[in-house]
Amino acid sequence: MTQTDITAPQKGDYVRANDLNIYYEMYGVGEPLILLHGGTLTSRMWEPHIPAFAQHFQVIALDSRGHGKTDNPTQEFSYRAMADDLAAFIQALGLIRPFICGFSNGGEIALQIGMRYPDLAGALVISGAWYRFSESYLNNWKDWFEGPGVVNVEYIKRENPEFVSMWGEWHAPRSADYWQTLLSQLSMEWLAPLGYTAQDLSKVVVPTLILVGDRDPLIPVEEAVEMYRLIGQAELAIGPNINHAFPELFTQLAVDFFLRHRPSP
Repeated sequence: MTQTDITAPQKGDYVRANDLNIYYEMYGVGEPLILLHGGTLTSRMWEPHIPAFAQHFQVIALDSRGHGKTDNPTQEFSYRAMADDLAAFIQALGLIRPFICGFSNGGEIALQIGMRYPDLAGALVISGAWYRFSESYLNNWKDWFEGPGVVNVEYIKRENPEFVSMWGEWHAPRSADYWQTLLSQLSMEWLAPLGYTAQDLSKVVVPTLILVGDRDPLIPVEEAVEMYRLIGQAELAIGPNINHAFPELFTQLAVDFFLRHRPSP
């Protein structure tokens, strides 16, 4: 398969699942691998990583509820609901134990899948995700939100104009200020205590790779280490000089991890 073939989606379509019209694109062939983007992003965040994944897997990149081309009739967000969305999506496409790779919000969804749908995935990569609210996590949002549902719009426009521009492009054809509504709704999810326990994490029984940057402002390395120790079949990789992002290094680690856990012929 040529590079051009790999990076061109074989299919861009919608599927009805959990009362949503979920948009997704497929690339490559092989065992199915679902990619879950971060909050306020869309499946487009995976464009630089698609070639590496699609050389080995049938990649399925979707837009989560309220993001990109996927609707959100309830106007509500929770990691639990988004995990239910994904479970229904997997069932609607008839996928058997797909691999799942999630970043940030997508990592939280993958973690929920592991805890609540232990037999659904073949293996999980959880990147840039948290299982409790550290002081650094809460401090990160102080300038963005005055409280749940209250967005500091002027601060974000002034300090993060590149985000505002990207959101306008990636969430088109919604209104230019849709990002404000999206952030307001997401903040209810981001600032709601998770309440996960050690017993919850012990329910993750499939092979799991935890990825975190050593400069991630949301997740102390110590927290990632603790999560790793609470998940029975977990592996841990800490990226040097990496903040809250999914760099090429993490793609390489994820590919290697999934290849090692492919079903035997």
